[in-house]
Amino acid sequence: MKKRFFVETLIGILPPEKDSVPCNFLLRLLRTAKMVGANANYLTELENRVAWQLDQASLKELMIPSFSHTSGTLLDVELVTRLVKKFVGLDSEGVKTGAALVKVAKLVDSYLAEAALDGGLTLREFISLIEALPSYARTTEDGLYRAIDTYLKAHPQVLKQERKELCRLIDSRKLSPEAALHAAQNDRLPVRSIIRVLFTEQTKLSRHVDWSGSLTRSPTNPSGSHYFEQGGSGARCLSKREMNVQQAEIKRLREDVARLQSECSAMHLQVERLLEKKSGGSKGFFRWKRLGLVPSIRGSVSVEEMTNCENGEGFEPQTPGNMKTRLVKGRTPSRWRKSMS
Repeated sequence: MKKRFFVETLIGILPPEKDSVPCNFLLRLLRTAKMVGANANYLTELENRVAWQLDQASLKELMIPSFSHTSGTLLDVELVTRLVKKFVGLDSEGVKTGAALVKVAKLVDSYLAEAALDGGLTLREFISLIEALPSYARTTEDGLYRAIDTYLKAHPQVLKQERKELCRLIDSRKLSPEAALHAAQNDRLPVRSIIRVLFTEQTKLSRHVDWSGSLTRSPTNPSGSHYFEQGGSGARCLSKREMNVQQAEIKRLREDVARLQSECSAMHLQVERLLEKKSGGSKGFFRWKRLGLVPSIRGSVSVEEMTNCENGEGFEPQTPGNMKTRLVKGRTPSRWRKSMS
């Protein structure tokens, strides 16, 4: 009783000015207040002050244990969810900057990775904390992917449909090449999620190739040299230093393209092995056909067919007659030689 009175008195004498007390101290005080069972009004006041400075919090102080006897989790995930929602409300009102929201997103992803190890954490609580942040708050999805992968590893009993619902929260366009490569080799992810990652990486690769090709197609002089620049009064010859910089940039881009091509090929090969392992032997090819994505000789997925699938258009049934007709069309020359008779 004395501890509770002391904590409530300490909360009551805190300076009313915002940012006057460090956020980590407020988090420690909030932990103590929940432990001694302080009045709900004091807890709400502390939560509001912490939410205002949440971008200054550390992961260590944010990991407040759950003191409720009805909670099945070790950490107070519901408390962190409330804090994040209050902070996002401040951001939507224009009180906080975008940089502060990015810091909170990184903090939440780190917290999710730690909370995912808790066997008592339900899928609904986990998803609720993920969705507390808007999609534009995360500049990269690597931290979120790591947290989801940790949750799937610690909760093998998650159903297939729940895995799809969870992995749908990952924006594959924001994954780094390293995270995308790991996702393509991760057998805990649904096949659809792996295909989505591969399709995104293929799109990035094609854009990268087009961009690097546009840099090499610079304005040329009549003799075919690439080292002339259009100026206000005519063509200007680039200096030796500028030519060296341009050549180094082109070389770096070519190396990046080669690296991305090798990573994409490795991901395609890994997916084919994964499909063969799940469906058993030669059934992997028919699994691709059932999805409407037939691998080519190089192991890449048809982008046009994938786009038609996303637009809701149906796939043409792959019957033996259709396949035979395609083979005949492929072997038929575009122009027949005129008959001599």
